[in-house]
Amino acid sequence: MNVITVAAAVILNEQNQLLLVRKKNTQFFMQVGGKLEVNELPEQTMLREIHEEIGVKATIQQFIGRFETQAANEADHQLVSYVYQVDLNQVPKIDAEIAEMKWINLDDDQTLLAPLTKEVVIPWCKQILA
Repeated sequence: MNVITVAAAVILNEQNQLLLVRKKNTQFFMQVGGKLEVNELPEQTMLREIHEEIGVKATIQQFIGRFETQAANEADHQLVSYVYQVDLNQVPKIDAEIAEMKWINLDDDQTLLAPLTKEVVIPWCKQILA
């Protein structure tokens, strides 16, 4: 099976809503983040992708873990994700390849979510906010 390795950001606002983005020509909403470049640490990828995708600088609060799920937009691919909780230093705005950005409530059942978001991130958020 093909594997895609990414770093992904969990970004919550003061209302405990989760920031998600949808890339151009895709339908699933997912964490801000992206593929690791050669010799790049996941933390570096994370901060670079946040800057590229939503145009802001961020501070990593904690490493949540390494998870394996199905990839959202690539059939027959497994996604290996290094997931971090981050705080943004500014208000995010759409940049780079992003088509849409939104804050969702953790019980949102209307938005088409990537497997990582649905299976890992939202349960983690609900657990830390409980």
